[in-house]
Amino acid sequence: MTNPPKSIPRIAGNNFQPDIIKARQEFITQETGASMRHTSHMSIDPATLSGNVENPIGVTQMPLGLAGPLLVNGEHAQGHFYVPMATTEGTLVASYSRGMRLLTAAGGVKTTIVERYMQRAPVFHFDDARQARDFRDWLNANFDKVKETAETTTSVGKLSHIESYNVAKMCYTRFNFTTGDAAGQNMCSKAAQAACKWIEKIYPDKMRFTLSGSIETEKKHSAINSLHSRGARIIVEATLPHDLVKQMTRADTRDMYRARQVSTTGAMLVGASNNCVHPANGVASIFIATGQDEANVAEAITGITYVELLPNNDLYWSMTLPSLIVATYGGGTGLATQREALEIMDCYGTGKVEKLIEIIGGAVLAGEISLASAVISDEWVESHDKHGRNRP
Repeated sequence: MTNPPKSIPRIAGNNFQPDIIKARQEFITQETGASMRHTSHMSIDPATLSGNVENPIGVTQMPLGLAGPLLVNGEHAQGHFYVPMATTEGTLVASYSRGMRLLTAAGGVKTTIVERYMQRAPVFHFDDARQARDFRDWLNANFDKVKETAETTTSVGKLSHIESYNVAKMCYTRFNFTTGDAAGQNMCSKAAQAACKWIEKIYPDKMRFTLSGSIETEKKHSAINSLHSRGARIIVEATLPHDLVKQMTRADTRDMYRARQVSTTGAMLVGASNNCVHPANGVASIFIATGQDEANVAEAITGITYVELLPNNDLYWSMTLPSLIVATYGGGTGLATQREALEIMDCYGTGKVEKLIEIIGGAVLAGEISLASAVISDEWVESHDKHGRNRP
């Protein structure tokens, strides 16, 4: 008979003190034989980890590179920026840096934030479809009171509008909030819960609710979030002069344009979530560097690429990212190293989230252009041989 597994050492209300962290390190070494020699070394004050992790044993150290300069012609981010990127993939930072230099030489990337919302999606249950339809009408008529009730839970979040979709005897809804400098998922949950409890109490007929009917599609891709944004909907665009592209990348804009047609057709063939090149690389590396919720990468990689070959063979290239969920305040952004990464771009704290959104959008476009040109100029494999792990 084997011995039952031991419980992880913890002290209620005191789980972030150095002594209990050291006890867990010793516990896992004793139980598994794994060394905590590197994991246990951290410059972060353990007390600051409360609210970000449970049962801490140390830190994971990840390489942090710097790409740039990137010239952003935004409404919030204006000027040249150096972008921190956390990754273990050789070539990635070099490729993004090359794309940034190209965009900068071409006059910069233009960024436009179209809208920014965060959702919670309660579903309301009734005895039949007519009752559900009547509720939809009642909800629209009483929006102001629902908004007032939801906003009692937050000093930042504001209920903008409510979508409704009736199915069978249910009314699915999406409560759309603005959330200031926070990403706002938890903020929206609390606000929507308060509103739903008020609705359940005040509504004249029998009903019940489920706080999430899943049509906010949190942390996964969905078509609805391509149309009605979750997070920021940002459009990034640039015009790339033919001669400049040829000089800096050895690729021809005419070949790059044709390659985008082939790639878009291939993405359609397999039902991909986007017709882009590799937005996940840029999004994930900047998210990790700056303390974003890394699971939101699943939504943020949704993208739509649109290109035009102009009469003079210059190439217009744009990307629409409809679900870029980021924060400059709260969550992991205040942790020591993540805060430093944000401060490199002057994007830490209140009033900075739109600036960060624009910088990330520009960085993602830089990575798209760089990798696309490497494929066209037949330098893709060689670059990984030079900078990556797959060296001969």
